[in-house]
Parts: sequence; C-alpha cells; structure tokens
Amino acid sequence: MGLGLGGALGRVVRSGVGRRRVQTVVIAIATMMAVASAVVAGSLIVASNAPFDHAFAQQHGAHLTVQFDPGRASTAQLAATGEETGVTASAGPYPATTIKPVDSRGGHLPTLTLVGRSDPRADVDDLDLKSGRWTAKPGEIVLNSSLVGPDLGLGSTLQASAAAGSPTLTIVGFALSVSRTADVWATPAQARALASKETPLTSQMLYRFDSAGTEKQLTADRKQLAAAVPSGALLGSQSYLQTKRDADQGAAPTIPFLVAFGVLGIVMSVIIVGSVTSGAVGSSLRRIGILKAIGFTPREVVRAYVAQALIPAAVGIGFGVVLGNLLAVPLLDDTEQAYGTATLGVTWWVDVVVPAAALLVVGLAALVPALRAGRLSTVEAIAVGRAPRPGRGQWAHRVAGRLPLPRAVTYGLASPFAHPVRTVAMLLAVAFGTVAATFAVGLTASLTAVGAAADPEESAAVTVFGGGGPGDAAPGGSQRVEGKSEAPAAAPARIRAAIKAQEGTASYYAMTRNDGAVAGVTGSVPVVLYQGDSRAGSYEMISGHWLDGAGQVVVGSGFLERTGTELGDTVRVTYEGDTRTLRIVGEAFDTSDGGLQIHGNIADFPAAQPRTFLVEVKPGVSPVEYATKLAAVVQPLGGDAMANAPSANDNFIIILESMAALLTLMLVSVAGLGVLNSVVLDTRERVHDLGVCKALGMSPRQTVSLVLASVAGIGVLGGLIGVPAGFALHGFVLPVMGHAAGTELPPSILDVYDPWQLLLLGLAGIAIALLGALLPAGWAAKVRTATALRTE
Repeated sequence: MGLGLGGALGRVVRSGVGRRRVQTVVIAIATMMAVASAVVAGSLIVASNAPFDHAFAQQHGAHLTVQFDPGRASTAQLAATGEETGVTASAGPYPATTIKPVDSRGGHLPTLTLVGRSDPRADVDDLDLKSGRWTAKPGEIVLNSSLVGPDLGLGSTLQASAAAGSPTLTIVGFALSVSRTADVWATPAQARALASKETPLTSQMLYRFDSAGTEKQLTADRKQLAAAVPSGALLGSQSYLQTKRDADQGAAPTIPFLVAFGVLGIVMSVIIVGSVTSGAVGSSLRRIGILKAIGFTPREVVRAYVAQALIPAAVGIGFGVVLGNLLAVPLLDDTEQAYGTATLGVTWWVDVVVPAAALLVVGLAALVPALRAGRLSTVEAIAVGRAPRPGRGQWAHRVAGRLPLPRAVTYGLASPFAHPVRTVAMLLAVAFGTVAATFAVGLTASLTAVGAAADPEESAAVTVFGGGGPGDAAPGGSQRVEGKSEAPAAAPARIRAAIKAQEGTASYYAMTRNDGAVAGVTGSVPVVLYQGDSRAGSYEMISGHWLDGAGQVVVGSGFLERTGTELGDTVRVTYEGDTRTLRIVGEAFDTSDGGLQIHGNIADFPAAQPRTFLVEVKPGVSPVEYATKLAAVVQPLGGDAMANAPSANDNFIIILESMAALLTLMLVSVAGLGVLNSVVLDTRERVHDLGVCKALGMSPRQTVSLVLASVAGIGVLGGLIGVPAGFALHGFVLPVMGHAAGTELPPSILDVYDPWQLLLLGLAGIAIALLGALLPAGWAAKVRTATALRTE
C-alpha cells in the first residue's frame, strides 16, 4: 500500500506531525534509542560470531608455524618447502629467537618470541599494524598488541635482558598476528644480533595448506615438511587449531549475554513504538471523524496516520543508525583486543537490516489502530474521540476515594484504569526497564567476581622467584637467565629462610608448575603443586573443598567433563617421572588450559621442589619496599622478588560491563520515554477536567501530585514484576555463559544480589515512572485555568 502523500492528504500528515510535537519527538527518540541499541548489540553479536575465523581469513593466517634449524637447512631449502604438494602459500624463512626483556621500571616480562621481519605484509600472516609504524633499523621493535600497557606504549624502551650491557629496544609500533606467530618483531639483523648460545637462532616458516581442518591433517602436513628437509632440521611447530579453540571459547560466553539484551531491546522497542503510535492514532479519533466528514476515504485516513508515525520514526531511525555506529566503535576496538582479532567494524548489513526491521515494526504498530479508525463510521469516530468510554474506570475512583489519602492523589491513582490498554503498555515498559536494570546490576557484580576469582595467585602482595628472575622454569629444575649460562634454581630452604627472616612477613606458601600426564588424557596436562597453607591462593570452589592434605587433587570443570570423572574418584598423575594415585576432592573455578589444569600437593611428589613463593605482608607494610629489601637478600642466592600490582578486570570483562551499562541506559531511557508519551496523552485528554479542578481550588502542587500519582502505582507494580524477572534472567543467563566457557560457576559468582540492592532496584520502577511523568506534570501545573476550561 503506497502512502501517496500529495495534495490534501500531505497537508493533513504535515499538520499532524507538527501539531503533536511531543508525540513526534517521543516517536523519534524512542526509535533512535531502539535502533542504536540494536545496532550496537547486532554488531557485537557479529563480532563474537567466530571472530577468529573472520580475522584468520582476513590476515591469511598460518595453519602451521614451523621452526627450523638454520644450521641443518639452508634458506633455499626452506623456501623450497613452499612448493610442496598441498601447500597453498608460505612465508619466510624469518630469523627467530627468544628474549626475556626488562621494562624501564625494572619489571621482568615473560619469555617472548622475537621474529625478524622487514615488512608486516606477507602472503601468510599478513600482520595488522594497530598503531605506530614498522621497524626501520636495529634497536626498534614492534610488540604484539596484546602486550600494550601503562609501561609498554609507543616510545617506551626495554632492555633485551637483565644482563649488563644488553641492547636497548624502543617500541615503535603495535601489531596483531591472529596466528600468534610472535610476541615481538624486529629487523632481521636485530633478530640475529640478539641470538646467543642460550637463545639460539632458528628459522621460522609459515604455511597454509589446502587440507588443514583437523589435527590429523596438520600432523600429516608436518610430516611432509619434515621429509622435505634434512633429518633433524625441523625443530618444532605450532598449529592454528589450538589458537582457534582459545579464541572461540573466549567469544562464546558473550552470545547468551548479547541475546538477552537483544531480546529485551526488541521487546521494549515493540512495546514503546506500538504504544506511542497507537496512542497517537487513538488520541486523534475525533479528528479522523472530521476528516471522514469532509470527504477523506478510510484508505486515505489509514495512510495519513501510518505516515504520521513513519515520518518521525524514519528520522529517529536515521539518527539511531549513526548513534549506534558511534557507540559501537569503542566497544569493537576493545573487542579486537579481547578476542585477538583483526580490525572490526559495524557490518554493513546490520546498518541495513536493523533500520528496515524498525520501519516494519513502526508501520505495523501504527497500522493496527489506523485500520480500526478507518473502519469507524464518521459519527462513531467523532463521538469516541471526545472522551474515554463513559463509566470506564469509575469503580477504581470509588475504591481509591476510600483511601486515607489526599483527593488529588486518589484521583491520580484511579486515572490509569480509564485507559487499560495504554496502562498495560506503560506497565510493560516500566517492568522491562526494571528487568534490564536488575539484570545489569547482577551481571556487573558477577563479572567483577569472575575477574577477582580468575587468578588467585595475583592477589598475593609479593612474589618471590626461586631463580634468577621471573619467568618459566627451564627443564631440569633450573632457570634460564639472559646473557649467562643456565643457573641452578636457588635452594628452596634458603629462600624460605630469607622470607621468614624478612621483617613484615605475615604468611606465605610455595608452589611449582610443570606439565604432567594423567592416565586416560591424551597429551600433557598442566600441574600446579603447592607447599604450605595455600588457602590464600585457592581458587573459588564450585563443589567440594580446596586442598587440605596429601593424596588430594583439585580440578576444573573441563577436566571432569573430559575425563568423565566426578568428586571422590581417583586419577593417576605422573609428574616428572613420578606417578601417584590421587583423589579428586574439589571442583574449582579454573578455566586455564581449557579447564584441564590440576592442583595438588608437593608432598605427593618428593622430587618436586617449589620455585615460587607467594607472600602476604603485615598491615601497614609497603609491598614494594618489602620486595625491594627481600630481593637484595635472595638475588645473591639466585632468586628474585617483586611486588604484585593490584588485580584489575581484564579487557574482556570491561567490555561486557561497558556493554551492560550502555544497553541498560538505552533501555531505561526508552522506558521513560514510553511513560512520558502515555502521560502526555492522558494529561491532554484530561486537560478540561484539570481546568475544572483548578477552578475548584486545586493548587499547582496538587496538580503535580495528581499526575505523578497516576503513574506511581504503575511504577510500584512494574518494580514488583521487573525485579524478580531480572533476578531470574541473571540466574538463567550466567550459567549459560559459564557453560559456553566450559565451566560451572561457583556460588560467589551467582549469588551476587544483596537484599538492599533488590529493594533499591524495586524502587527503580517507581523512579522510571515518576521521571517519565515529571515533565507533563509540570506542564499540567502551569496551564492556566481559563485555557484548560476552553480546551476540548
């Protein structure tokens, strides 16, 4: 049905849009908010839908990253491997080594893989330069963008190692490799210069294959490459599949969260837009009757009032698309860092589908009441348009009149019953706004709890290393130190004695970690062993209890699922050649390595030695000063000490909390606009009655009380409905998010609502209703008595 808005019909439409300014503005703003929130949610859903796959295709990621021995295979031989059957593209060889840099404040970074590349562009692993520029000379490096931080920015410097005289490296850029082929990039000459006997030079080759969808296919591809070079030349390889699994698992929890807010947004949009447009048509029935009386056909009337809703809606939709794109940009930037993907933007079809769907919703919402008006006879339309149906809501006035409240308040409390359909729409708007607020408060609290529980070792004030400095222990119980020969780990007893003797020590426990094996599990399993009272570093427990004796092991949900075990079962664990049968006593909230990491006691493996000590200091003791003094004692022993920075939420949690706050603000704003529109309609319809009341002595303050009272009951009921519904939504969505991440959730993450919070959230319904009604209440209080009495 074309709108055909020329001639007299066009003038009617323009007059209606201009005359009902409040409704026009409310329709525009409501659709703008709804469309903006839908664009943001839709963009983030697209971004979280297989983010690794999109970025991998965009960057031509490497299916296999392979390290070769340059002493056994020449550059020409390695380049020739790119012509092997099944290889579709290759890049390299690039000189590669490892470094353990020290930042400008003396902080030790973990071991980083450094690769020499003269250009970020390549047929395989086409790097995304996020900021800065590429290296142009020795002494310059580009860091992986995941390492950016307060002490690691453009222009910052690093020492290549803790050794005296090690080169100074200046950060000139940050880049992203979706294949994670390196942590640091430098010029090829710099990479060769940084290699040493302890960190020998290797040659890195990157490959893409026509068959690389499974580990079995990649294993066959690796064997083919090994056969193409001299024996022993292939040193190791890295498959993209593990990186893909990690990225997809990180993205999966966002889907239930975004779907929940998306559904809330869609329902709110339908309620508000339907209520606003229905009210706009319903409040104009008398005008519709007049139009029919002067010769407009029912079809023209329908077109006119659908157009009066679509015109402001189209304006709001246009602004909503722009606003949604602007709001999505910073969130998508953070999402790039959280997912480790290439540059993300709002997908074009989101900007097409969302506005089209919004126009359809507005059109249908306006069409239903417009069709009803089109079917009314001229006399009936004029008669119905004068006032609400006689007698409607009179019983409510009689009941409210018996309440021991001022008459203006009781009159307002009974008013909503004169328009039950409009009241229900307003109630639903307030209820859904309260649902969004309740869900967002619980979600934010749960995400904060997740951040606090993610890595309990970070909560220790000071970390003491039983070697030359922070870093992964080398095989055989020793630790590699840059620029020196491999030094033995410090004797744990001497480190322990130094900690005990240090003034300010409150408590401490020791730990060590290495790969082990578990009967029935293919591949290695990370094993963490503790010594002493480790309750300070215990993970949040989902079920069972933390370690409290020998012969026990605590595992994550992923381990239980993969092995088919449960609490009370026994597992055979092999650690550094020693095998023990241990009993599972607890299920911990631990998603490390897909939830496969296990926690046990050093006492069960006599050959194991602690390599790290986690120390708590006494109240009033500065962790930094404590660590500095202790480091001076343990460094001659081969150890080191450093203060831990306060734990903070990671980017992923910050993204979710930002999205929750933004989408909730939009939904609550839309709910308030729905209330505003309904109250404006009610106030205008009752303006003559208000004039009578004013003539009988009603003061402006009593008028405000009357209007606010008309929505107070709706606010109370909306809060009573919305808080339990939001509470239930939180209880449903959070476990789904946990399952998507491969873990159950402990009570500390699920049970986050305090009774006082629920009480305040219940008041949120009243706040939404009263704030939405405040503006028309002020207008009603200011209208002059004579003007109100002359208004029909």
